[in-house]
Amino acid sequence: MTDTTTDQPTRKAGGAVVPVLAFAGIVVAVMQTLLVPVIKDLPQLLDTAPSNATWVLTSTLLSGAVATPIMGRLGDLYGKRRMLVLSLAVMVIGALVSAFTSELITMIVGRTLQGFAMGAIPLGIGLMRDMLPRERLGSAMALMSSSIGVGGGLALPAAALVAQHTDWHALFYGAAGLGALAILLTLLAVPESPMRAQGSFDLAGALGLSTGLVLLLLPITKGSDWGWSSGTTLGLFAAAVVVLVLWGLYELRVQAPLVDLRTTARPAVLFTNLASIMVGVAFYVVSLVLPQLLQLPTATGYGLGQTMVVAGLCVAPLGLTMMFTAPVYARLSARYGPKVTLITGLLIIAIGYGGGLGLMDAAWQTIVTSVILGAGIGLAYSSLPALIVGAVPASETGAANGLNTLMRSIGTSVSSAVVGMVLANTANDVGGVAIPTMHGFRVSFLIATAAVAVGLLLALFLPKSPRPAQRHTQLRASSEEDASLERAEEVLRGFRGRVLGADGAPVARAKVTLIDRRGRQAGATVSDEEGRYALAVPAQGPYVLAAKASGHGPLASSATHSGEERAVDLDLSLPGETVNA
Repeated sequence: MTDTTTDQPTRKAGGAVVPVLAFAGIVVAVMQTLLVPVIKDLPQLLDTAPSNATWVLTSTLLSGAVATPIMGRLGDLYGKRRMLVLSLAVMVIGALVSAFTSELITMIVGRTLQGFAMGAIPLGIGLMRDMLPRERLGSAMALMSSSIGVGGGLALPAAALVAQHTDWHALFYGAAGLGALAILLTLLAVPESPMRAQGSFDLAGALGLSTGLVLLLLPITKGSDWGWSSGTTLGLFAAAVVVLVLWGLYELRVQAPLVDLRTTARPAVLFTNLASIMVGVAFYVVSLVLPQLLQLPTATGYGLGQTMVVAGLCVAPLGLTMMFTAPVYARLSARYGPKVTLITGLLIIAIGYGGGLGLMDAAWQTIVTSVILGAGIGLAYSSLPALIVGAVPASETGAANGLNTLMRSIGTSVSSAVVGMVLANTANDVGGVAIPTMHGFRVSFLIATAAVAVGLLLALFLPKSPRPAQRHTQLRASSEEDASLERAEEVLRGFRGRVLGADGAPVARAKVTLIDRRGRQAGATVSDEEGRYALAVPAQGPYVLAAKASGHGPLASSATHSGEERAVDLDLSLPGETVNA
């Protein structure tokens, strides 16, 4: 099992932490949106067949899906800031590789490396949970969670402008520069969280999950090219099922799994992740439909005849609105809880797509649709990490949010495949060129509406959150603020104190383990730079506090908890001393 640590913020965060982490998330989104303006030109630019050129996009998707849960777990084990910087560094290397080539294989290698940046989102959320006070956590996590949409919306017109007026390789130079800036700002402004999960990295689990995800996502993204009923597509789907089932059985047996499936099976986590898939589907449909509608020539009878740059500007309000909903979300969630906020966001998305069916006749109408959908997607995306954080221990925040981010990625992959198939099957052939039809656009919007309806149904199954006035020892996420406050109150009902060395000086980075009367571990933490520790207790009664640190002898001290805060200093110079608390 994975050991847990105290959930309260472990280090005071400066005012620059939130904008820097959000900027890192936006940089990741820019990397994803980078090639959207030149998708149709990639076969010519890379001197290859259209079916081969799609690997430039597919490779990033696959590596991002694999990296997200793995980097989240590595962050829990070895440091979230460290893994965040590593993710961004790999992205910068990948961007530079792509910037210097027009050869297909090398470009795919570069784009694969860029996909590793997807791990920045769950790592950033984990850092926020570890460091921010409760009054700042809600809006901060909302902004970080929405950064994918924000960056995508803002990057689209910028990338279109660059692609239209300069060499397309400049897109990669720009992404590398933004990534390097994000690394520098992170190193300067974001402290490392001392909170760690205990255990080792599950390499076999990582390989199994990676293999299963590739086998699953590959036919989803390439099914339209290979044929959905082809032996390759069906065979890969079948192999994915077998591998993921075997992986799940292995994860249930291993002591320190990559993904704690028992935690993932909790209703609050399970239904949040399933709803995330539906939100991902809904988010990507508008990104696929509106730019094409805007750029189609007016001669089609329904195209709006806008340039690439203008089309990007018309869709940009999607990201801007998502950014501005972060503080609104914090207020709504603090009052009603993230479950209600998620349901509200999904309802607004449904209104946006329903109204969008009749708002396709002018460029200004697409802006209205983008604003409505941005507000709904912003609220929905902002609710997801709060629901996850409220349902998992702090030591599993990175891995749990990594899995949630993966669910959104699966949703966007499914959306891309299904909408791409719909648009292709409903297109008109004009001189050998497939022209999307208005019927295809509207069917795509209906698919998004159906996904939202499924998401709403799943959200209704989420456990009900109590009002802030209701206080229980069991942690519940009525809002991210309430969850953090209840955790802090629970810690006050546990043991706290300092770990001291032989000279009476505080001992930093000492591991403190709480053992119950049956000899089972009830919790664990690591002392901070001043030797302080805090551990919550699951129930009243006798416990043993075991402490150890490099260069010091181990200590095992007994202590009894009777429902009030107990201060227990652990002196490593007195191994075996009994403390009457």
